[in-house]
Amino acid sequence: MDTDIKKIEDLSLNAWPSHQMQMYDGWILRFSYFYTHRTNCAEAVGMSLLPLSEKIEYCEQLYRRWKTPCIFKISPVCDPDLDGILDGRGYRVEHRVDNMTADLLLPGVDLTEEAEKGSAALSRHGLALNVRDRVSREWINGLFSLKHTEDPIHLRIVPSMYDAIPMDEIAVSITDAEGRIGGTGLGILDRDYIGIYAIHVREDLRRMGLARLICSTLLAKGKENGAEKAYLQCVTDNLPAKRLYRSLGFRKFYSCWFRVKDMSGPSR
Repeated sequence: MDTDIKKIEDLSLNAWPSHQMQMYDGWILRFSYFYTHRTNCAEAVGMSLLPLSEKIEYCEQLYRRWKTPCIFKISPVCDPDLDGILDGRGYRVEHRVDNMTADLLLPGVDLTEEAEKGSAALSRHGLALNVRDRVSREWINGLFSLKHTEDPIHLRIVPSMYDAIPMDEIAVSITDAEGRIGGTGLGILDRDYIGIYAIHVREDLRRMGLARLICSTLLAKGKENGAEKAYLQCVTDNLPAKRLYRSLGFRKFYSCWFRVKDMSGPSR
């Protein structure tokens, strides 16, 4: 197993807790009322001893009880036979992501200068950049608005998931003249890395370079706080986002995807 891949997977788990989590023979079973695939899946984290067929049956029973689809994260960390077995059991592939990394110590874009220039330019559009050391309820509500999150269960539990993040944070938002949040970004500091999360920009403010400003601000602040490297996850077919991240020095490291099966029917 590539130790750097395992490290990124561990950092990602630290950065984004689920509403509930259960350990099971080297897997962590995550449940968040299907807020995202990542927070509602079975994910390999360590050595496994039980047969895969037995473990899959257990997970299906558990997620059926939780009344959500049964989802398995397929990554280089998991058993290489798992993907094929799940395919044979009728699991479909959803939500492919590329894990990208950047070395913040290599010569390249001057992140601090770029963030400062971008922040100064915001005032011409009646916008302001805000940087905090923790997400606030206003930041979370702004994220809900940007993502059009309306499920009452998600509105209730997701703030507690952000509250449960055990690492230092850098929370960035962009507000308009009325004080409404029009962009968000979150950096999670863990060891020598900063993880980049929750990059969203309101539809009417896109194509203004705001996503780049948010990312460069997070990376610059992360470097100031001791981060030497950065990582993020990008949906594989989101080509505009991948172009942005590559321009900031990110390169694809490895891919993951999710195998999903509806648990509303009878067990197989």
